[in-house]
Amino acid sequence: MAIVVQKYGGTSVGTIDKIKNIAKRIAKRKKQGDDIVVVVSAMGKTTDILLEMANEISSNPDKRELDMLISTGEQVSIALLTIALKELGYDAISLTGPQAGIITVGFHTKARIDDIDIKNVKTNVGRGKIVVVAGFQGVDEEGNITTLGRGGSDTTAVALAAKLDAICEIYTDVDGIYTVDPRLFSTAKKLDNICYEEMVEMASLGAGVMETRSIEIAQRFNVPIYVALSSEEWPGTYIKEFDESMESKVITGLSVSDDDIMITINDVPNEIGNIAMVFEKLASNDINIDMISQTAPSRGYINISFTVPKSDKFLVDKVLEKIKNKLTGIEINIEEDITKLSVVGIGMKSQSGVAAKMFKIFADNKIEFKQVTTSEIRISYTINTNDKEKAVVAVAKEFNL
Repeated sequence: MAIVVQKYGGTSVGTIDKIKNIAKRIAKRKKQGDDIVVVVSAMGKTTDILLEMANEISSNPDKRELDMLISTGEQVSIALLTIALKELGYDAISLTGPQAGIITVGFHTKARIDDIDIKNVKTNVGRGKIVVVAGFQGVDEEGNITTLGRGGSDTTAVALAAKLDAICEIYTDVDGIYTVDPRLFSTAKKLDNICYEEMVEMASLGAGVMETRSIEIAQRFNVPIYVALSSEEWPGTYIKEFDESMESKVITGLSVSDDDIMITINDVPNEIGNIAMVFEKLASNDINIDMISQTAPSRGYINISFTVPKSDKFLVDKVLEKIKNKLTGIEINIEEDITKLSVVGIGMKSQSGVAAKMFKIFADNKIEFKQVTTSEIRISYTINTNDKEKAVVAVAKEFNL
């Protein structure tokens, strides 16, 4: 008898009828003999609605109180799903993140799972219950309810699977991982398998199916993840350890994100202490920096460009004011209409020429790029959002995605 951790996203439990259907699906799996732990998100757009209510009161709501507010969405879902399971005749119990032993550290609204005291979950599983856990939330060492930020329910599910030595199944409104978002490229291919390393890159670069931290946890503890459609029994995609069969293509996928802004700080005196100060101030506010580029020194000055999430713009503006007070004479430029486009493939480790092809694609299609960064298995560019559709089609066709 295996322990299976299943996760259902907000669209999958968006209505009472959908919750009833998910309950039937879970009951069927339980009847087959598996022990089930279910992680669910808030119903549909509940979290967005709660955030809108808070923003009607304050342009910068207190983060602790935001966590208290938005954590209620998942509590509604777990209670309703548990009621639906009991109505079908199955013993079930709902647990909030704190009740499930999820201990967090870090900042409110984007906390990180530090550990899970799995005792309560295991006890209830041992009693034959289906355990329904609220995703996206936990409790810090001071007893405050915290939330895990974007994709936090994925992280909850994978972390529980790691603790329980279980497999993890992510059920959502898409039927697997695609080479390109089908909404941007209609003939994109669905992948049967993708390795952790590639999926981490794609998730961090904007592929919205999975959250980066969840894949990192899966890779660290070797938790296989199966991603599939919640409403049908169609084959999905396995995220797992790399094997040789996965290296047949140099490029596995293309990720696109409009969720960043690019900040350029011009005329920075070329002293390493100045650069360190800029990024220390951003880090101290838990602002995630992605792409970074720097010009060569000219007459004792440099220019620095970097991207940050649009969701952090309020915080970034405050930090930039502090930086301007420290570095008089600098000029700051913020570009919001940018798209981050990235090609990812573990085949790049052993095959060359991808960068050359990308530059030629951009040249042939008159697409300008502002930044380029690379890793062993990824090349990322920032381009104008107006060029996104043209760039996606051109790159996808060139690499047969």
